[in-house]
Parts: sequence; C-alpha cells; structure tokens
Amino acid sequence: MVDLQRTRIKLCGITRQVDADAASSVGIDALGFNFFEESPRFVAPSAARDIITRLSPFVTTVGLFVNAGAEFVRDTLRNCRLDLLQFHGDETEGYCRQFNVPYLKALRHRDEAQTLADAAGFPSASGILLDAYKPGLYGGTGQSFDWGQVPNFDQPLILAGGLTAENVGQAIASAQPYSVDVSGMEVGIQVAGGSFNAVLPDPTVQLTPHLDANLEAHAQVGLVVTVNDITTQLCMPGMVCSGPR
Repeated sequence: MVDLQRTRIKLCGITRQVDADAASSVGIDALGFNFFEESPRFVAPSAARDIITRLSPFVTTVGLFVNAGAEFVRDTLRNCRLDLLQFHGDETEGYCRQFNVPYLKALRHRDEAQTLADAAGFPSASGILLDAYKPGLYGGTGQSFDWGQVPNFDQPLILAGGLTAENVGQAIASAQPYSVDVSGMEVGIQVAGGSFNAVLPDPTVQLTPHLDANLEAHAQVGLVVTVNDITTQLCMPGMVCSGPR
C-alpha cells in the first residue's frame, strides 16, 4: 500500500472574520494576510490580530510583506500570531532570516534558468512561492504561466498566479506543487474593499469549487486529497486514504 501526499491549499487576501471561518470550515490549510498597503487586499495588523485570535486550531497563518521596513514586520509579529512570513518584494535572504520565523520567498517566473538562479539565493526559505511575472508588479496579477516550465526546487513549491476552479487541476497535474495559493480575486469572489463575498450569503459556495478541482486533479494523477470526508470518494484498492482533518 502506498501513502500518497495531498496538495495543500492556501487562501490569500483574508480581511474578514466570516471569510476566515468559511475557509477553515471547508478545509483550507493556510490563510494569508496581506500587509502591503498598496494592495486592495491590505489588512491592518490590528484587524488581522482580531481574526487570527478567533481562528480554529491547525490553520496556518501567513503574513505577506513587500519591501517592508524591518521594524514594521517586527511590530506586526508582536501583534499577530503569524506562523509563516511571505516576502514578495526585493528582499535579500539576510533580510528574510532576521526575524527568526519560517518564511516563504515569492519569485516571479520568467524562465526556468532565471527562476532557479533566484531560488538559489534563498536556501533558508521554507518554501518557494512561484507567481507570474509582470513588470512593475510584485504578484497578485491574476495571470497564469506555463506550468510545464516549473523547475525542481530543493524547497517545497507553492504555486500561485491565475489559478481558478477551472484550471487548478491542470496546474497541479503539471507542476505537482506542495501547495497552491489561490485568491478570491482570481476565482471571481473578491470585490472592492478586499472582502470575499459581498453578494453571496455563504462564502463556502465559492470556496468549494477550488477544493473540488483539487480533488479531481489528484484523481487524475493517482493522488489523494483530504477535505472533510470527501476523501472516501477517491480511495481505491491499494491506496491509503487519510481520514477527515
């Protein structure tokens, strides 16, 4: 029998408690809080702290920064329980390491050689987040790229950039990432002001397609995903399936 890994799911751009609760209830592994003030999904550290305080256990919290002053990052860490830091700007490895908190380094993919060279500069990163390259932007473009060109990294790969319920299955099958990083804006559930669901009364209605597509992708490549009790639908003889999380 073979014990097979599942692809984790990170949902970024959390600004409201209702969205955090909905994401947690449907099995999202990690929630991202964007502390880049120029982003429409910016959340103040004090607001993030209130949301994080009420989170269910075992949900990883990730703080996103772009070329932030070191003292701002430290102040945010003092105010919020952040399990991971995510750096999306022009930060150096020395800058990223100084906070003594595990971190992800986001890279904007142009070609395989350049991406490998950029990743080599961050051997201490807990993971490499790969996003689409667009001049003048530090990510969050909503654009995808050729997943067949994703190189092999020493660290876990977190795949981002233009992922939707329609294409995430293909992305997982092509790049085989450790995790996918999706946003409400990319799946059409984010509106002005950064909240995920100003129209639908139930945010889980829009989160579920991503999970369904994730399950379908794993069925195609012979892997198993656990989202509540959905795993049983994919278990086949000879496969070890995890129980509900």
